[in-house]
Amino acid sequence: MAASSKKVIYAALAGNTLIAITKFIAAALTGSAAMASEGIHSLVDTGNQGLLLLGLKRAERPADESHPFGYGKEIYFWSFLVAILIFALGAGISIQHGIHSLLHPNPIQDFLINYIVLGLAVLFEGVALTIAVKEFNKARGQFEFLDAIKYGKDPSLFVVLFEDSAAMAGLMVALLGVFLTEITGNVYYDGIASILIGVILAITAIWLAVETKGLLIGESANRHVIAKIRKALDAEPNIEHVNEIATLHMGPAYVIATISADFRDGIGSEEVERSVERLDVQIRALDMRIKRVFIEAQAAAGHLRAGPIPPGETHPGQS
Repeated sequence: MAASSKKVIYAALAGNTLIAITKFIAAALTGSAAMASEGIHSLVDTGNQGLLLLGLKRAERPADESHPFGYGKEIYFWSFLVAILIFALGAGISIQHGIHSLLHPNPIQDFLINYIVLGLAVLFEGVALTIAVKEFNKARGQFEFLDAIKYGKDPSLFVVLFEDSAAMAGLMVALLGVFLTEITGNVYYDGIASILIGVILAITAIWLAVETKGLLIGESANRHVIAKIRKALDAEPNIEHVNEIATLHMGPAYVIATISADFRDGIGSEEVERSVERLDVQIRALDMRIKRVFIEAQAAAGHLRAGPIPPGETHPGQS
């Protein structure tokens, strides 16, 4: 999973670096506001890929005393930060640049340079987007496209996919703006295109922020993983009733499973221990992402009396 994420990010990083350089050169030569906005967009994307690589690197650190479950959630934080930067820098600057262009229009000097640069950008971005879509499709498995984004636990894959898709949409808008400016002579189309590019980035950023927020707060494993855990518990002869299965992603490839189960009356503590050991091995084998399993022996009636724990509170006797 990490290898796939890095492959996608490196492809996007290389493409956006080349694109940003060519766009800024073209903007300086032609005076196109849409081209300058596209250059800002590519520059922001390049920085964002660097942040995602930093997040992946920091997430790989081993567990220690202060972080006993590791640093896997680092990638969630950096992905959320990327969404904020797309909104604040990419969208904000593009919209501001477009408004400035409308208030103080500057004629485009050379349309041919714009078309050449945008054509190259479409080529570079198309390669990066193709790689991102390919890796995302491999990672999403049986999920539909939108469900894979909603239930996906590796934000580095869909963040790059969103960025590359927004970049391609922005390039189409920039091309349209330059084309309309050329055939009509109306320089306002260029500024309008810049604002539309900013709107595309803002929508992308908001969607990314919503998707990564849940992961940052803490999401459970997907339903099919929980169903497999329950099936293993139901097959254990020493368990009469499964009270609760609670899972939590501590990173894209790190799941904690906590289980409350009512064991059969009359069995001794040694038999319970053997059942717990057996289940620990079985549940870990169900999915390579399940790293820690905690099983609590608790009577069903006691679990019902306890009920859900409100935030910040504990059950009597807990501390």
